[in-house]
Amino acid sequence: MFRETAHQFVDWMADYMENVEQYPVKSQVAPKDIYNQIENAIPYEGESLEAIFDDFKKIIVPGITHWQSPNFFAYFQANTSTPSILAEMLTATLGIQGMKWDTSPASTELEEKVMEWLRDAITLPSNWSGVIQDSASTATLASIITAREQKSKFEVNKKGFKGYTNFRVYCSEETHSSIEKAVKIAGIGKENLVKVPTDATLAMDAEVLATYINRDLANGHIPLCVIAAIGTTGSMAMDPLATIAEITKKHKLWLHVDAAYAGAAFLLPEYQYLMKGITDADSLVFNPHKWLFTNFDCTAYFIKDKDALVNTFSILPEYLKTKTDGLVANHCDWGIPLGRRFRSLKLWFVLRHYGLKGLQEKLRYHIKLTKWLEAEITNSNEFELAVPRSMNLVCFYYKPPILEHMPLEAHNRLNEKLLNALNRSGNMYLTHTKIEKRFVLRMSIGQTNVAESHIQDAWSFIKKTAKDLLP
Repeated sequence: MFRETAHQFVDWMADYMENVEQYPVKSQVAPKDIYNQIENAIPYEGESLEAIFDDFKKIIVPGITHWQSPNFFAYFQANTSTPSILAEMLTATLGIQGMKWDTSPASTELEEKVMEWLRDAITLPSNWSGVIQDSASTATLASIITAREQKSKFEVNKKGFKGYTNFRVYCSEETHSSIEKAVKIAGIGKENLVKVPTDATLAMDAEVLATYINRDLANGHIPLCVIAAIGTTGSMAMDPLATIAEITKKHKLWLHVDAAYAGAAFLLPEYQYLMKGITDADSLVFNPHKWLFTNFDCTAYFIKDKDALVNTFSILPEYLKTKTDGLVANHCDWGIPLGRRFRSLKLWFVLRHYGLKGLQEKLRYHIKLTKWLEAEITNSNEFELAVPRSMNLVCFYYKPPILEHMPLEAHNRLNEKLLNALNRSGNMYLTHTKIEKRFVLRMSIGQTNVAESHIQDAWSFIKKTAKDLLP
């Protein structure tokens, strides 16, 4: 049964990959459409895989937003690729629990090696260590907790927050919401997250950061950690890492670098200047499951002092003790969860299949396409860039001359209407952000198989749809 059914599934998968452009990019279902088609209780009698698969095609697929469509330009990509999918099939078949070396030596040692490959490819110092986490959110939480323990000499883990209730964490106003979530989970408290204003480029203002730290020291707070964003979520702004690193080094603060999306571009020598100052940082995260063609979840997390990380999270009840403890890496001690998937297998497949050269070529191609769109918007009389293009992200808005004197609120309503019309069409999917109170469309160009024709067609459709909205 498995062999026959698996062949059917793979045929469907191959057809889907070939024809994904035929689906509406954003699911067109209404709330509860899927829910109401599913039985209210577990079936008492078992059902055939054929019947379940038919319902998958009939009920589930219409409720899918197709992230692998080359017309997906929303958020940031969550890409996959042929080698990644095939490796994930093997991972599911093996069904291992890679929490310790003994539970699957290949999982641990392959992870060590591929993280060394990535570390060296993005020119991190050779004394840094890497581990795969499930998401950048988890990696950032791990850094903040490790910073907390290092600063308290691991007393918070032992005794709680007595004597350490005044920690402060710093990030820019543009930093991802996962930072706020992390400080809440870590027990530091939302009110102790200090959001630093940004400059004209929407990057953290390092001078203000220094002022805030000095102010907090004077008021009896304990500055703990700074999160520098290399590629903010809203506009891909780049915080001045080198300057921030000088400040954190002076005050002996933990410096975590959040490059969740943009970090893939560190494979390109022309973007490695953004890492200036990294030697004075403590940890860095980026997601191969975004712009490096490895399907979710697969987050590359690097740390300078692996002992600080392990001492923060290690715990060894009797039932987890093995004869190799102390001789090998047990990655269950390198982060929050005990259980670990065999994530390194798909990353290994991707890195070997494309090679460094192939990955660089795809990244450069995506940036080239984005530069073309940037030029089109710049030369347009009806659209404007909200901020200069950053890597493969363009933030722009519709501002036709005929409506030049409309107030900002009216322009915002028009752009929101444009966004909804584009997404409702099923031809493409964009998201938005707010920049200086302006409603701005974001177009992220980085899907694995996106081509020049997709960008040209998307731009033509944006212009036509916008024109049709005019009175």
